[in-house]
Amino acid sequence: MSEKLSVSAQRTARMQRSARNIADLRSMASKRLPRAFFEFVDRGTEDEVALQRNRDALEQIRLSARVFVDIDGRSTETELFGRKWAMPAAIGPTGVTGLLWHDGERALARAAAHAGVPFTLATSSVASVEEIAEIGGNLWYQLYLWRDRALSYQMVDCARQAGFHALVITVDGVVSPNREYNLRNGYTVPFHFTASNTLDVLRHPRWLFGTMGRYLLGGGIPEFKNYPPEVRARVTARTMDRRALLSNPTLCWDDLRTLRRAWPGPLIVKGIMRPDDARQAVSLGADAVLVSNHGGRNLDSAPATIEVLPRITEAVGERAAVLVDSGFRRGSDIVKALALGARGVLLGRGPLYGMAAAGEAGAARALAIYREEIDRIIGLLGLRSIADVGPDCIWRDDRTDQGKRQSFASTLEGNDDDGT
Repeated sequence: MSEKLSVSAQRTARMQRSARNIADLRSMASKRLPRAFFEFVDRGTEDEVALQRNRDALEQIRLSARVFVDIDGRSTETELFGRKWAMPAAIGPTGVTGLLWHDGERALARAAAHAGVPFTLATSSVASVEEIAEIGGNLWYQLYLWRDRALSYQMVDCARQAGFHALVITVDGVVSPNREYNLRNGYTVPFHFTASNTLDVLRHPRWLFGTMGRYLLGGGIPEFKNYPPEVRARVTARTMDRRALLSNPTLCWDDLRTLRRAWPGPLIVKGIMRPDDARQAVSLGADAVLVSNHGGRNLDSAPATIEVLPRITEAVGERAAVLVDSGFRRGSDIVKALALGARGVLLGRGPLYGMAAAGEAGAARALAIYREEIDRIIGLLGLRSIADVGPDCIWRDDRTDQGKRQSFASTLEGNDDDGT
C-alpha cells in the first residue's frame, strides 16, 4: 500500500511541476498513447471545421476587468440540482476512457470526487455503475437510447439502483459521424489489431504494458460492463455489431417523455443546438439542456456552442438550467460561458488528456488547473463569487465595424431565430 501511495504521490508532484496548463497535458498524452487512441480523443470529424470553430469563437470573446473591488475571500463554488460543486464544471461522458489508462473511469471518478465536481459515466464504459458508485461523489449516467428501448431502460434502472444522481441522454448521435482518421488508424469498435496499429502500439510501451498489459494480466480484454448481459461483449469481440446496436434513427420526443417518467432525478438532454429544441425538451420535463456539438466530432458544419448558447439561455429562461460543452481549454472559457448564461460547463478532452498522461494524478491536475484559472479570472474581473458572473463581464466594442463581427455579435445579443 505504501509503495502504491508513493507512486501516486510521485505522479502528483510530477504533474504539478510539468503541467502548467491543459496544453501541457495534451502534449504528455500524445507521447504516451498510440496514435489511434490519441486521435480518437483529440480530433473532430471530416475537415475539423467545427473543432476549430469551437476554439475560435471562444477566443473572440473578451472580458471586462473591474478594479477597486474587494475580492478577498472569493469562491469558485456553485450549486445545481440541490448539490454544491467546487467549481462550475463537471466531467462529461467519454466512452474510450478505460482504454487510455488502466481502470480509467475509476481514476476519473476519484479525481472528480476529490475535486468536488460531478462525474458522468458513459454508456460504453468498461467500469460498471456499481464500481463507480463505490467511489462516491456526485455521479451522473450518460445514456444512448438504443433502437431496442428495453435494453436501454435496463441500463437506466441499473444506474438508478446504484444511486446515480442525474441522467444525461445524448441525442445528437442518431447517425454515425464520418471520422476518417479512425479508419486510417484502424480504430474500430469492436477494436481489432492490424499490422499498422500493432506497430504503433509497440512504439508506445508505457501504454502497452501499463494499460493493455495490466488488463490482460488481470482477467483479459475489458468488456462493456453496463451493457445488458445479452449484448455484453469485450471491446475486441468481432461478434458484436456495435454500430447496429447503438444506431437509433427512430429517436423521437416520445422517448424523452418515457425517460422522464422512468427517471426520478435530474434529467439532462445533451446535444441541443436550437432554441426550439431546447424549449421542447424543457416542456417535456428536462431539468437541464446541454448545448453540445459533441466537441466538433459529429456535424462538421455546426456552429460553435458558445455562439448558440445565448439563444438557448434566452429560450429556456428560468425554467431549466443550461449547460454547455465543446472546446473549453481554459478557466477563462468557462467564465465566458457563465457570462452568457450557462450554469456550468462539461469538460471532455481536458481531463482525458490528464488521465491519459498520468491516471488519477493527471486528471486531478487538469481539474486543479481549471479551478485555479477560474479563481484567477473572477478575481481579475473584480468578482467574489460565481453568482456575480453576468453579461456585463463581456467586453463589447461598439466602434468595431459591424460587418466584421455580424455573425458572432448576433449570438451575443441573443437573437431568438429558431431555425439558426
